[in-house]
Amino acid sequence: MTPFKLSKELIEHIEQLIENKSNTALLDLLGEVHYADIAEIVDELDLPEATYLIKLLDSDKTSDVLTELDEDVRERILKNLSNEEIAGELLELDTDDAADIIAELPEERVQEVISNIEDKEHAKDIVELLRYDENSAGGLMAKELVKVNENWNVLTCVKEMRAQAENVTRVHSIYVVDDDDKLKGRLSLKDLLTTSTKTQVSEVYIPKVDYVNVHDKAEDVAKVMSKYDLEAIPVIDEMGRLVGRITIDDIVDVIKEEAEKDYQLAAGITQEVEADDNIWQLTRARLPWLVLGLLGGLGSVFIMEGFEEALNEYKELFFFTPLIAAMAGNVGVQSSAIIVQGLANDVVKGSLLNRLLKEVGLSLINGSALAILVIIFGFFIDDIGLRFSLTIAVSMMSVIIVAALIGTFVPIILDKRGIDPAIATGPFITTSNDIFGIFLFFYLAKLILGF
Repeated sequence: MTPFKLSKELIEHIEQLIENKSNTALLDLLGEVHYADIAEIVDELDLPEATYLIKLLDSDKTSDVLTELDEDVRERILKNLSNEEIAGELLELDTDDAADIIAELPEERVQEVISNIEDKEHAKDIVELLRYDENSAGGLMAKELVKVNENWNVLTCVKEMRAQAENVTRVHSIYVVDDDDKLKGRLSLKDLLTTSTKTQVSEVYIPKVDYVNVHDKAEDVAKVMSKYDLEAIPVIDEMGRLVGRITIDDIVDVIKEEAEKDYQLAAGITQEVEADDNIWQLTRARLPWLVLGLLGGLGSVFIMEGFEEALNEYKELFFFTPLIAAMAGNVGVQSSAIIVQGLANDVVKGSLLNRLLKEVGLSLINGSALAILVIIFGFFIDDIGLRFSLTIAVSMMSVIIVAALIGTFVPIILDKRGIDPAIATGPFITTSNDIFGIFLFFYLAKLILGF
């Protein structure tokens, strides 16, 4: 299969076909194109052209296209579709994707769209999903699944599975429930095929099954599915009843969104933004951390002002200040990045004391190596004596140890308090380490050089 490649020539060709209303040519051109690739095309078209294309193609394809579109583009297209047209698109989607799209509609349109969905059971399932927080297992799950009763025999089980599978895009697992719809386990397809048709499901199903609760956080669901390599996981309600399933494609989206959010936090951006957002949105996202950086810089100025006498006597200290600040920031970011990654993957466990000792040992090794390089550097500069070189080396080693400890424990403390630890990999940790580093540098220099 030749990979799809979006080109300027292709977009111009499609725009020309739309302008000429060459519907047959458009359908022939896009007939075999995957819906994800069509979404890329729609993202590049003007709103009237994008709307024209969505209305032209069959709903079974354009419904999937809508789920792949950039959120802003989808919102603008939906504004140009009637309630009946949106309902028609949602009818072709799994309930989880349909609920996501409806959640983006203005409140006054939601009820109108739902009332126009012809399949009332489908509409009822969508309404149920809208009750859950979008970042919970309930908000992620789809209602489409295959389940069988433990009291059925294999023959009845197969008949029911055939009927249910018509509404399921992909059958990952067969779940077993009791008469109250409580999840009991899962059924192996191999056991189903090799067992007598008169055998009851209760005799062959596997009682061990991983599951999540409707109120579990999306991030926790992602951790469970990642840990156990699951393609799908059942979701139960407060009474233990099977109410839906979450598939791997939804979890990939969660992981991607969380990674983007953490990356932006690490870069000092306080809310989710994109490159094509307006200036006001970008300013609101960036300015808070820039203000923090400004305050941190001013704090460093006041610290240096407090050691003005030292700077008059040892002017060389001033030239090494950027070095100390840079090392503090770099070490802090390295330590915090590793811890944040470990917290995200749920591998930061064990005694905090052991982690403390490990960080101190690592910092001593790195600090010693860098301190030796500073001393060697001092031998090649006539104006810097051995005592001054040792002062810089000891100060830098101390700053490295402190910065590593701050970079390690700040994310852990934030995580325990329910705050996203990714904040600690950005300007927050850099600024705080700059301040501590400069203060420690001048304080130790004062002790060693005796000014």
